[in-house]
Amino acid sequence: MSDQTSNQPYNVAQSINAFDQCPVSGSAIVGASPLHHVNLPELAQAQLGTKANIELTELALRSHILLRGKPDNSDFVQGVKAVLGLELPGVLKMQVDGALSIRWISPDEWLVVAPAARGFELEQGLIDAVQGHCAIVNVSGGQTILRLAGIDAQQVLQKSVPLDVHPKSFPVGKVVTTVFAKTQAVISRTAENEWELVIRRSFADYVWLWLQDCCAEFELVIKQDETRA
Repeated sequence: MSDQTSNQPYNVAQSINAFDQCPVSGSAIVGASPLHHVNLPELAQAQLGTKANIELTELALRSHILLRGKPDNSDFVQGVKAVLGLELPGVLKMQVDGALSIRWISPDEWLVVAPAARGFELEQGLIDAVQGHCAIVNVSGGQTILRLAGIDAQQVLQKSVPLDVHPKSFPVGKVVTTVFAKTQAVISRTAENEWELVIRRSFADYVWLWLQDCCAEFELVIKQDETRA
């Protein structure tokens, strides 16, 4: 596409701006996670110091940005790396740098998860940097992340997904999108006994109730999110 008045190439990115979805400090607007009604922080405080073989933490109010593009499009791949400082991961893989991660979703789709405070910066940076046929969509309000940790976390997943979650089939760093109970989740193994489930907002309460039932024999303990920024 060309600018008819200047005959210069028209850069679509120059006409696109992201919307800062993170309320400024001191704002009367307060973000609420999909499990706000459960008051997990209060439950975590009440269970402080309790030891158990299964721990649940909601990694709430993170920035979730979906990327779509072709992995053979060097302008897209290099633009993502320039902004995020991470390579796009290959099939069923994730890349992690501290609180920033990129998870493979499908052959042309990835999920970027970052602290809420960085969401606007990263989204606008990606809009400005990537080139070619691609999409950048902020889906932060529609998802949340539940972290399952402990020596019995694998057994809980074995009850909930139709996949083989043994370490030989599902090593640390692997990511899959699969059925979880009767909904869908993007599941990542982030450590030997630690998993993260990206779930849709509308199914968060269902997954919370399901996990309580699944974990009844393991004495589920709620943990406070110490990594939110």
